[in-house]
Amino acid sequence: MRRTLFLTTLCLLAIAPAALAGDAKKAAVHKVTQSKSYLMVDPIYATIVTGERPIGLLMVGIGIDVPDDALRKEADTAMPVLRDGYVRNMTIFAATAVRPSEQPDVGSIAARLQRVTDRILGRKGARVLLAQVAMRLSH
Repeated sequence: MRRTLFLTTLCLLAIAPAALAGDAKKAAVHKVTQSKSYLMVDPIYATIVTGERPIGLLMVGIGIDVPDDALRKEADTAMPVLRDGYVRNMTIFAATAVRPSEQPDVGSIAARLQRVTDRILGRKGARVLLAQVAMRLSH
């Protein structure tokens, strides 16, 4: 009886580290919000140009709020296309409308990104949320 108890305990001690290691392999997921309808978008960077030369960077941080489950799945699937549209639009905006002596017009940025979102998704229902707009000048 003692031998059986000893062997059982020994087996459990041998298995325990492997079981604990399996749980340790699961990486923690960082969430910006608990909202299921929020999709995070990586920051968008665009070059600010004046007089045909680059003078800095415009950084825009956004997220998309998509309450409709079906549209959220479409937006998640289309995220590479959405990002491409955002980057292209902000590249044009930064090169033509951003001046180093003035703050960028955040209302214009939000409206431009909203139009890109609606066009790519083919309908309204996803709302662009601005998190941050910043300029970094190199001169």
